[in-house]
Amino acid sequence: MEPAVKVDKLGYAYGDGKFPVLENVSFSISAGEFFIIIGPNGSGKTTLLKQICGIEKPTRGTIHIQGQPLSAYPRRKLAHKIAMVPQLSYEDFPFRVMEIVLMGRSPHLGILGIEDEADRRLAHNAMRFTGIESLADRKLDQLSGGERQRVSIARAICQQPGIILLDEPTAALDLAHQVKIMDLMEQLKNEGRCTVVMVSHDLNLAAMYADRILLLNKGKIFDEGAPGEVLTFEKLERVYDCTLLVDDNPLGDYPRLIPVPGRYRQVPSIKKK
Repeated sequence: MEPAVKVDKLGYAYGDGKFPVLENVSFSISAGEFFIIIGPNGSGKTTLLKQICGIEKPTRGTIHIQGQPLSAYPRRKLAHKIAMVPQLSYEDFPFRVMEIVLMGRSPHLGILGIEDEADRRLAHNAMRFTGIESLADRKLDQLSGGERQRVSIARAICQQPGIILLDEPTAALDLAHQVKIMDLMEQLKNEGRCTVVMVSHDLNLAAMYADRILLLNKGKIFDEGAPGEVLTFEKLERVYDCTLLVDDNPLGDYPRLIPVPGRYRQVPSIKKK
């Protein structure tokens, strides 16, 4: 089976190549995988996501989506394959939730752009799946941050893509909403609805939910693999330049990570299990 996403020797730079952001990045993502991209600020995570969904064109290298070059997809056809959930926005759009979720049907509509009953049924199903069906008639500016994020995810689901890309979907959310968003993504993956590709700064959430993790540093791949292989204190301290305690998580077979405050860093064994 062809990978859902295949990236080969990808490079990207701003300013006519003067400011490199990504260098020689190669990896593949299997269909139905929960793939999380991590790394410090400025490591190229969001830029990589924009490359995969075609918002920005690579300076070098290639991207294949479900076996075909990304460049071969017309925008409308690509929207059948990929949906993007950007970072949480608090802009006050004058739209109701139902209208926003229905925007996900745009790539599938005819020349008049008018939704039919089947489109509305898909929108209701997406809202039911994300737990926002009761908010259908509410305006976006009347919702909390967590509710807005679930609206964005419902719109992406309504688009019926094979791949969902999410850029830090749990940023600025409280703990309960973080877990709800991650559980939704895991459910999407487990039900075989789509491949989930996510950028995250939360290493503990990445450890708990990811099938595989890609660790970026300064625009290059530092490591890739299962959470237990990538999230070691030796690797993370080199990349993040801070002291970490990494031990076994009592909830499962994946690591737990704790940043170590300066007052504890003189303890010789603090980093090791």
